[in-house]
Amino acid sequence: MHSKKKGNIFIITAASGTGKTTLISRLVNNRPDIRVSVSHTTRAPRPGEIHGQHYYFIDTEKFESLIQEGAFLEHAKVFDNYYGTSIEGVNQLSKQGYDVILEIDVQGAEQVRRTLADACSIFILPPSFKVLADRLRGRGTESEEVVNKRLSKARHEIEQAFLFDYVVVNEDLTTAEADLLHIIKSYRLKQPSQQLFIENLLENS
Repeated sequence: MHSKKKGNIFIITAASGTGKTTLISRLVNNRPDIRVSVSHTTRAPRPGEIHGQHYYFIDTEKFESLIQEGAFLEHAKVFDNYYGTSIEGVNQLSKQGYDVILEIDVQGAEQVRRTLADACSIFILPPSFKVLADRLRGRGTESEEVVNKRLSKARHEIEQAFLFDYVVVNEDLTTAEADLLHIIKSYRLKQPSQQLFIENLLENS
């Protein structure tokens, strides 16, 4: 995709179990003009994960040197592994005209908002805590103690939703996907996004 108009940056955050990854995957699969930024990580690839598609898998020494170079929009250490969003990677996609989604946690979103004032932030909410609890228990992969810890963490994360530009409730995937797309399309129509078009129109008047 080639375009003179830069794509917008969208920060999408949610509490664990809200269905954010599924929602974003559906949106991107249906929209070739929207891309998800691929993060760097120091953790080992899981079965089926491809370097450059799911993550950029690099060693700790390389990651720490990139931190020193200021190469990341945001980065964090989670369970002894680093995760980070490359400034260059996001800028390349944006310059090609793609709208770029940063699928990151609350901490990462705060870092990006400080760096990119014009990024649009969206928080995905569950319809209720009961639904969230049912979804987490429905996975059948975690003990009740772990589920309760996740719910406690989710409550803390959801409190941060007040800081975001938009809020989407993921009760139904199709509706939530449509809501996300409405936000992205409306953001494309904001004056700064249309500035190049206006200037060209005036030049050729």
